[in-house]
Amino acid sequence: MTQMNKEWAIEKLRAFLVTAKVTYVPDAPNTIGFWGYKFDRSKAEVQAAAQIVEQILDRVLPDWRSAEWEEAKRQPMWRHREAAHRAIALLEAEQELQENLGSGAPQLDASTLHSWVWGSVQGLWSSGHFREAVGAAARAVNAQAQAKLERRDASEAKLLSDAFSTNPPTPGHPRLRLCENDGGDTFKNRHDGAGNFARGVYAAIRNPIAHEEDEELEENEALEQLAAFSILARWVDSAAVVKAS
Repeated sequence: MTQMNKEWAIEKLRAFLVTAKVTYVPDAPNTIGFWGYKFDRSKAEVQAAAQIVEQILDRVLPDWRSAEWEEAKRQPMWRHREAAHRAIALLEAEQELQENLGSGAPQLDASTLHSWVWGSVQGLWSSGHFREAVGAAARAVNAQAQAKLERRDASEAKLLSDAFSTNPPTPGHPRLRLCENDGGDTFKNRHDGAGNFARGVYAAIRNPIAHEEDEELEENEALEQLAAFSILARWVDSAAVVKAS
């Protein structure tokens, strides 16, 4: 699970349980079998609250819509309420463990990734399409690089390895410069490294994703891959474009 505000989520879930409270309605006089339950508040109010809660539940309990739980007969939105109770228990337990034990490790917040990356994948990520999200991030970085270099004749690894080349720019082949060429090793190392890194992420991450669409990624693995493209995006974004005179 990516980082979330657990206190906020628990508060929203508790508020939903209050809003979606139901009251037992017994059989009317001289009738049998017509008992049921009704919301204490308007159905419209409950449905509005459910919109936010469903997004929380999708994150905390991804299988809540189809889980085999004992049904609370004739109770409207019984599954939402059951899932909310379970999600609160899970979040409180997780929060308690983190507060008292701690992992000792820093957490990566996806929202801090480069905007070219996270801005292009939020919808896919929230719906659990992690592999597709990584592919979208790779395409977004490529599109931004093509626009910055004003090139459409090359893409991805070929484009960026050429752009980070330490050779002087030539007509139609502008370069990306991360620092000035002072004749030292730093200039060569940074640009050779960036070019090799670009080839690596597109060959080892982007290409398999494009050809293994039936195999979904684990969320933590996909986040690591997004971080790799975020590094590349920051280099491309911060680099100066140098064209042939």
